[in-house]
Amino acid sequence: MSQAAPPQPHRTTAAPAALGFRLLAMLYDLLPLGALWFATAALVLAARGGVPVTPNSPAALLEFALMLAVGFGYFGLSWRRGGQTLGMRAWRLRLVRLDGQPRPAWRDLARRYFAAGVSLAAFGLGYLWSLFDSERRTWHDLASGTAVVRLPRPEKKRG
Repeated sequence: MSQAAPPQPHRTTAAPAALGFRLLAMLYDLLPLGALWFATAALVLAARGGVPVTPNSPAALLEFALMLAVGFGYFGLSWRRGGQTLGMRAWRLRLVRLDGQPRPAWRDLARRYFAAGVSLAAFGLGYLWSLFDSERRTWHDLASGTAVVRLPRPEKKRG
């Protein structure tokens, strides 16, 4: 019986993504994310018979948790499926695993998503960390064992 060969690491010629491109991708990703949050809020409003949630109530906390879950759904599925959100595609960015495997595990993506929230909540310090890291990694990159890279421009086809 022969053993199966271990999986080959995912290779890329991409360079670590600069903070500016990450911020542009984040700005772009606010569009689909905002639409998903709007739809979520509309569904919650419809489920409550048109009565909005009261601020600081258990219903408001539940709606907030639902918004976080929807956000994770958007980012997690995008990162897991192809390593890119819509904003990342626009700027040729891709999420890769530091260990070279082809796609991140769900637990790594959850760690990344929530650590990115902490990075933002700390006045963006987790993102600014990339300016001092030799490989341009953020806190959420470090927490999840992933990195964001900038892909090279595709070669133009000669016709």
